[in-house]
Amino acid sequence: MITSARNQFSGEVQAARHGAVNDEVTIRLAGGQEIVATVTSESATRLGLAQGKKAVAMVKATSVVVMVDVDVSKVSARNAVSGKVTNLRKGAVNADVTITDDAGLAISAIITNSSADRLGLAVGKPAAAVFKASSVIVGVDG
Repeated sequence: MITSARNQFSGEVQAARHGAVNDEVTIRLAGGQEIVATVTSESATRLGLAQGKKAVAMVKATSVVVMVDVDVSKVSARNAVSGKVTNLRKGAVNADVTITDDAGLAISAIITNSSADRLGLAVGKPAAAVFKASSVIVGVDG
């Protein structure tokens, strides 16, 4: 499977909680990190999302919010990765930022240059990558 999503994380479904319309799926990555996705119940059934199923969580870099000086446990988004800026490349309008946690999980984000400047982003500086469960696309091998 080849996609345009910059962030693609392979793992295994740790839990799948069924709801009337949407299901909440937790995917555990090899490094122990977890990514939570919200998918329609119909999609969860079609994909066979159940504990132990191998799956890929995908997030477009434009769906990732970058924060500094924040306690990620106090953010409403289900997915927050704290780490350090490991790459920062500015273009004409936007910046490509990579935040990597201590276990090596790297999340890419596209933010405006003015936001990167306002946040004082620089390689080596602590930062967090945050994205909602509804921004996660789940894929499985067919």
